Amino acid sequence: MFSLTQTSARQREIIEVVLGNGWDYMRGLLTVGKAENPQVPPPEVLRNILVELGPFYVKLGQILSTRPDILPPNYIKALTALQANVPPVSWESIEILLRQELQQPIESVFNHINQEPIAAGSIGQIHRATLTTGEEVAIKVQRPGIDKIVEQDINLIKGIAELVALTEFGQNYDIVKLADEFSQAIKAELKFITEANYTDKIRKNLSTSRWFNPEELVVPKVYWNLTTDKILVLEWLYGKPILQADLTIPESRKSIEKKKQEITTLLFRAFFQQLYLDGFFHADPHPGNIFYLDDGRIAIIDCGMVGKLDPRTQQILTELLLAIFDLDAQGCTQLTIELSESGKVESLEKLRNDYEQILRKYYDLSLSQFNFSEVVYEILQIARKNRLKVPGNLGLYAKCLANLEGAARQFNPNINLFDEIKPLMTDLFRRQLIGDTPLQTSLRTVLDLKSIYLKTPRQIDILLDRLSSETLQWNFRLKELEPLRRSVDASANRLSFSIVLGSLIMGAAIISIGSSTQELSLISSVLFAAASLLGVWLIISILRSGRLR
Repeated sequence: MFSLTQTSARQREIIEVVLGNGWDYMRGLLTVGKAENPQVPPPEVLRNILVELGPFYVKLGQILSTRPDILPPNYIKALTALQANVPPVSWESIEILLRQELQQPIESVFNHINQEPIAAGSIGQIHRATLTTGEEVAIKVQRPGIDKIVEQDINLIKGIAELVALTEFGQNYDIVKLADEFSQAIKAELKFITEANYTDKIRKNLSTSRWFNPEELVVPKVYWNLTTDKILVLEWLYGKPILQADLTIPESRKSIEKKKQEITTLLFRAFFQQLYLDGFFHADPHPGNIFYLDDGRIAIIDCGMVGKLDPRTQQILTELLLAIFDLDAQGCTQLTIELSESGKVESLEKLRNDYEQILRKYYDLSLSQFNFSEVVYEILQIARKNRLKVPGNLGLYAKCLANLEGAARQFNPNINLFDEIKPLMTDLFRRQLIGDTPLQTSLRTVLDLKSIYLKTPRQIDILLDRLSSETLQWNFRLKELEPLRRSVDASANRLSFSIVLGSLIMGAAIISIGSSTQELSLISSVLFAAASLLGVWLIISILRSGRLR
């Protein structure tokens, strides 16, 4: 449970911050309160708590912002832009860490390192440097001691998760498993080798494409000989964040608008390739991570947060995309059930009604006004409301789309999302239908026909054999059929009982009329008494069932 042996000082600090922000939810946890919707702090209060608790909890909040299947929209919005308000680490501490990790004199690797960081975050900070070969690089250095702080706070988070798990909310969302997923995600971000691998993989995937010219897109190169778990060295890219890009050239305004349109199209095609073809995508394409370079190319940086989609999920999401644009509530309902981990829903009608309600507000909008990422978030919220557990990576999928669409609309307000997506969707459905090449399609068709050819005779033979031997059985299960069967059985039993009762009375009457001996009169009396008792019991049972009328 909640260990107090090693982290009591940190626990006191957390409690002070929590209570200092007026949050009394802790009391509900400690009393093991059970509620379907437990009290949680307002979004702004939760954000303040996470910021005050430090870098680890800021990172936790950032990860939580990728789970709209768990948190309501107002919490997602509050946590999405969460940034750690942390001062940069002194150069002396950074220099010590660099020497330890490089295991050689800094002077033998770098001609110059700017001691002032160009950015500082919750996990690390970035310095600009020049290699002895003359190449400009960016050095991402982990904050000294952050790994020990994270390990300590992970133990606390798991302890809190065990407390929350005692509530109904914690049981519904498997909070202990969720806390373990968050812990693994944060530990992964502490290993810069992992981010280097992510960067290299995205760079390799985007180096070829049938949707755009790869030469127009850049992902920074990794210097593997200088990269460790605590140091990441990347090539320096000369440019500015896309919203600060200066597109003013000695040409007409029309040319500038055309350039914006070309950049927007490039971004959508690059990220849709990652999502729907590669299955491995940069999950945080906010405007600060998309650069317009001095040579006119577009760069994607900071590949620390990525998502993964398996082929089946990619196919379902492609169909869901079309269902959303068609405002097809029934299609969205069925596809959401297919996406869920259990494949079951408590109320199919309620789920469909929820979809009709959110899609109705888009009926009168033109496709150019359609906010696709907002609909995706609402779909995950509907899954949460209907207690459908969808894969956690769908949160990163929604975050990627939301950030991409938001950045594109800020950069190019005239964007028509449907015009960008339509040709990509056409190609995606063509690939799903016929494959990448005619040969691949032919081989797939031949294999399917072969499977049918080999299985069908055997299945027909089994069917005919069962028909001839009278062993064929059909299994049906109809909802609410069992209560109906019990009701019919009860009615048949009462009818049979009434017939027997009537027979007893008629028999007793016949015997009493023709009785000439004392024995026959006794039998007649016994039959009348038995019939009377049984008749009274039948009337009482009918009255008790409440179905006299």
